[in-house]
Amino acid sequence: MQTYPIQKIKENALKLLKGVSPIYTYHSIDHTLYVLEVSLKIGKYYKLSILELELIQIAALFHDIGYLDGPQDHEQKSCSYVEKEMEKYKIKKEHLTLIQQMIMSTKIPQQPKSLLDRIIADADLEYIGTNSFWETGEKLFQEIKFSNPTFTTEEWNRIQFKFLSDHIFHTSYCKRYKQKRKEKYINELKTMIL
Repeated sequence: MQTYPIQKIKENALKLLKGVSPIYTYHSIDHTLYVLEVSLKIGKYYKLSILELELIQIAALFHDIGYLDGPQDHEQKSCSYVEKEMEKYKIKKEHLTLIQQMIMSTKIPQQPKSLLDRIIADADLEYIGTNSFWETGEKLFQEIKFSNPTFTTEEWNRIQFKFLSDHIFHTSYCKRYKQKRKEKYINELKTMIL
């Protein structure tokens, strides 16, 4: 039994996301839709309830909406946006709290507390264990370069190497299916920065 009109919520969220500046080549609608798809996939792997899957979808749709006001504290801003938007759907307070907690769990360094948090946190960075790592990383590189034109590929490779080396997946799903490929990229980056 559906609790919230997910399709309508999705349409509204995507409408809002169109307002995010095109300078954010990584934090885009495409990224949001990707996180939505991956979080649903992981959620189904864990056999989450219909309600939990709905809450995860709302969190995924709104996790980067704070970029409407720029990158600074965007997770906190995303929590404010989702609260305002969810008023239209008479969301229960405890459901809103879970959604906001999931959004905050995407903040780096990630510190997810619940299974739902771990799913969203992993969905947000799952690309680092997939075939699209280099291509997606390039979008993030271009986004950073826009506000820091002297930023070099060498600097980026060092940042990526450190980030991937320090990063841990939080779900058994990603540990099982994404970790090996991530390790391959760590080794590739290591040879590039030596």
